[in-house]
Amino acid sequence: MDVDTRLLRSFVAVAEEGTLTRAAERLFVAQPALTKQIRHLETQLGVRLFTRSRTGMTLTEAGRALAGRVPALLAGWDQALRETRSAAGRAARSLRVGFLASAANEATPRIIAEFTRRRPDWRVEMRQAPWSDPSAGLAAGEADVALLRLPFPGQDALRTAVLFTEPRWVALPEGHPLAERDVISFRDLWDEPFVAAPPETGRWRDHWLAADEREGHPVRIGAVTDRPDDWLSAIANGYGIALAPASAARFYARPGITYRPVTGVGPSRVAVAWAAADDNDPVVQDFVRCCLDGPWTEDSTG
Repeated sequence: MDVDTRLLRSFVAVAEEGTLTRAAERLFVAQPALTKQIRHLETQLGVRLFTRSRTGMTLTEAGRALAGRVPALLAGWDQALRETRSAAGRAARSLRVGFLASAANEATPRIIAEFTRRRPDWRVEMRQAPWSDPSAGLAAGEADVALLRLPFPGQDALRTAVLFTEPRWVALPEGHPLAERDVISFRDLWDEPFVAAPPETGRWRDHWLAADEREGHPVRIGAVTDRPDDWLSAIANGYGIALAPASAARFYARPGITYRPVTGVGPSRVAVAWAAADDNDPVVQDFVRCCLDGPWTEDSTG
């Protein structure tokens, strides 16, 4: 019998998290889709893996037996996949760099230019990820290294180094009453509808809603988007406002949208990230050094 590894990953997430809600957030999937995957796996195996209750999901005896084997199986497959893709990248002398939105802003072309200088026989393949994948393909092994923003789900399992921070501003429809102000207090935005990332992005979504900086005040969601173009359209069309890096005023300027500085909310951190397994990969580490050697960097690694 052949079983899709995606179903096994879903099973492990539910087994470890104990609830479908937390497992769905960890996997960046909607809860109904996760429920369907678990049922599909149970149907394929012909056994019941979980006992469901209002308090969560408890492994059955069969589920415990499977849970004891699957993590090692997936780890072996992931390692084989990484090695295969790494070998293909080395053969093509191509470094896959995942990124979100504007990546490292104006520093990005300088980083790539320095990497090309250090390794003239290699090329950088930039891969833009949707906001539903805040690790920019790194967690799934679809990127060798990534330029992204902290925090994001699964961050603790990866290596990260902060390049710089920048203030969070607010993006408003051009005709919004608050757009007339030069600077806006975040408290004055609490009751506004926000354009948000998908719920399954967890910490990423919460950061851009500043959920922890509202003193318990609830968040109003006006629209949910997954890509910059849709995000811009939702704001311009009046479905909500959104916090954004200050650099968005340069990279995502467009008619119908006004950007303003915000007080009372913390900054955004731009980082380079890579897998711990690549700590000794000379090509990946060369790229990391190119990121960290620039004048834009801060002394903060993790």
